[in-house]
Amino acid sequence: MARPIAIALRKNWKMTWSSQLQRTQLIIGSILMIIISLMLPSFFNLIQKRDGALLNDWVLAAIPPHDVSWEIFTVIWGIGFYALWRGIEKPTIYITYLWTFIFITILRVLAISLFPLEPPKGLIVLTDPLTAVFYGRSTITKDLFFSGHTSILFLAFLCLERKWDKLLALTGTIIVVCLLLVQHVHYTVDVIAAPIIIYPVFKGVKYMLS
Repeated sequence: MARPIAIALRKNWKMTWSSQLQRTQLIIGSILMIIISLMLPSFFNLIQKRDGALLNDWVLAAIPPHDVSWEIFTVIWGIGFYALWRGIEKPTIYITYLWTFIFITILRVLAISLFPLEPPKGLIVLTDPLTAVFYGRSTITKDLFFSGHTSILFLAFLCLERKWDKLLALTGTIIVVCLLLVQHVHYTVDVIAAPIIIYPVFKGVKYMLS
């Protein structure tokens, strides 16, 4: 079983690498992602020091805060690694996710810069050692509009191609959105805005890569 899978993977990646366009997309996208990842900790530490607006969120006001960090990251990293496997199986999925994620990250930096917000009332800090690559060692609570956690999962839903894969990713997105509100990590507008912003970016990237 393992041998046919390995043969199929080599064939898919050989085809991708033999295409000058896809090879260039893969190399440049990977370099840009590394550069952005190195710059993000400084940005998040900077925005954490500034003052922002405190929103009156009636949805959060109706939800008692609870710590559901383990549940949130179990879903996020479970679907994340599953989507990565699908991307390894089919490199075009990986390339699309990579480039869309780059543009989404740039948009998040702009949105967070333009709309400074204070953390929601009742916030329970969400900590995950794996995200230290982006946030550094500091606790970041002001990276609010729009939700990065929602973006990661919804983008997986858009990029995955099989029916049950998409259903899994969409279900995970809905679960995490609800849990983020339960933990008061984000305002309601943060999680609602993410899919609305991401979808046209995804379509634009698909057109750009074609």
